[in-house]
Amino acid sequence: MFRFLSVLILGAIMAGCSSLPEALVSKNDAVVTDYDTWLNDEQGDTAELRLGGVIAKVTNLESKTRLELVNLPINSGGKPDINVEPQGRFVAYIDGFVDPTTFSEGRLVTVLGKADGIEEGKVGEFNYRFPVMKASGYHLWQIREKVIVYDQPINGFPCRSLHCRQARYGYGPTTGQVIQSVE
Repeated sequence: MFRFLSVLILGAIMAGCSSLPEALVSKNDAVVTDYDTWLNDEQGDTAELRLGGVIAKVTNLESKTRLELVNLPINSGGKPDINVEPQGRFVAYIDGFVDPTTFSEGRLVTVLGKADGIEEGKVGEFNYRFPVMKASGYHLWQIREKVIVYDQPINGFPCRSLHCRQARYGYGPTTGQVIQSVE
């Protein structure tokens, strides 16, 4: 019985960690999640896609919004991987108006939709052929930062009493690190 409960709890935890946001769930099992696979896809404009990246530009048109995205690979939960170099650019069209303040340059987003051809454009002065997707769903992500500080004892020995407060805080070397995660 204990084994069964352990497996059940572990399965629930694992499912919670890797589940897709509802707006990114597709009924199609063959969703393309890789940028290079999309570019080389034989299905052309019929492929369903789930791609993520960094917003490079937002343009509100009369009845839809054009997002220019710098592609980043996504994991099984749809989160863009911020530790990988970008793999190219693509354009996603979202029906209706989206606020450019919410969809600001530099934000992370994952979009779900169908391939919709190629669009000629420019990145700076460079001519670029953007693969296009018509988005049916999207999810904006945030980067959370966690700071871990390590206090180094002055004399090399860890101090574990109340009288060591001076040695720990403000009077010795301190190191640390910043850990970034996408949520």
